[in-house]
Amino acid sequence: MTQGTAPRRNPLAFVEAEVEELKAKHLYRPLRVMSAAQGPVTVVDGREVISLSSNDYLGLTHHPRLREAALRAIGEYGVGSGAVRTIAGTMTEHEALEAELAEFKGVEAVLTFQSGFTANTGVIPTITGEQDLIVSDALNHASIIDGMRLSKAPRKVFPHADVAALREILHEAAEKGRPDGSGPYRLILVVTDGVFSMDGDIAPLPGIVEAAEEVGAAVFIDDAHASGVLGRDGRGTVDHFGLKGRVDIQVGTMSKAMGVLGGYVASTQALRDFMTQRARPFLFSTSHPPADAAACREAIRVMQAEPWRIERLWASTKRFKAELTRLGFDTGRSETPITPVIVGDSEAAIRFSGRLFEEGVFATSVVFPTVALDQARLRTIVTAALSDEQLDRALEAFDRVGRELGVIAA
Repeated sequence: MTQGTAPRRNPLAFVEAEVEELKAKHLYRPLRVMSAAQGPVTVVDGREVISLSSNDYLGLTHHPRLREAALRAIGEYGVGSGAVRTIAGTMTEHEALEAELAEFKGVEAVLTFQSGFTANTGVIPTITGEQDLIVSDALNHASIIDGMRLSKAPRKVFPHADVAALREILHEAAEKGRPDGSGPYRLILVVTDGVFSMDGDIAPLPGIVEAAEEVGAAVFIDDAHASGVLGRDGRGTVDHFGLKGRVDIQVGTMSKAMGVLGGYVASTQALRDFMTQRARPFLFSTSHPPADAAACREAIRVMQAEPWRIERLWASTKRFKAELTRLGFDTGRSETPITPVIVGDSEAAIRFSGRLFEEGVFATSVVFPTVALDQARLRTIVTAALSDEQLDRALEAFDRVGRELGVIAA
């Protein structure tokens, strides 16, 4: 065969093999497609279902006040900001949102990012380097892990929620300093989720803060799943535990309970100023569309004006958990609206989710590597928008399918 006519070798052929291996191990999950508004009842893959898979904790994604705020902003500013914020993409809506978030969180200043993920990968490597130490909970979110990987700082991991082990690591680090003998660490940063996204348990934040204060370490909390859920009007874990002023950095999200899009870092004015000069996701990604910023501002007001939403969220959560436990399901250590239904085997979890879908209940399976191989589960979230009748129908399906598949005793 002459030069130039040989068939081209596919250098990405290995990707196909990886996908086939995932399917063979029952670890592959096809994307579900939603063709209706996010809500307690929606349409997924053409089927009307009760959704237990949404992070829209307070049912704000289609709130009329948020819609109106977004439409007003589109009319005034258009659909996009046009640039990164350091060039020409900072608008009055962005500045106003950050000021209102700072007041809501009780901090000096806030900087917004395109997502909670980019907030973590923005701030962690920006403030840490080779002369620092990051100490992380073993079950911290993937965005925290990626943020640590982007940093040149060494890191140590303590067993999940084990304050005694954390204290031991911190005291050793403070006493011995940097491994090369060049002196103490410039910064010891303790990093934890507020609510852990797979198990639904709450970080033992008072103990973490006390341990950090003993050695002068800083505390960083990712409150994505606590924002809008814990604390007064959804102010988060720090407010929930009464620790205002004792947690140095709070990362939050606007794409879960607030119902819109984005993440933010709440801390000091100095940290905000520094991130505007050094945080790479901030410097190299176009800013939020003004409609998103306007809708987020309205969400803060709605959360405070309609406290019944959080009350409803927790009442439904407690009822759902209690009934699942009564039926014989394992919900692990959850304390929040994130309620895992632990099955163990990946294939069984995927089959369970599929059968529930056929019964009109959308409850997503979560398998390795998101969770350990023997901890496959359905991850459910009860939202404030779900009615009692919808919860009853979902529980009936869990009972029926769980007995059919042997997940619970017949």
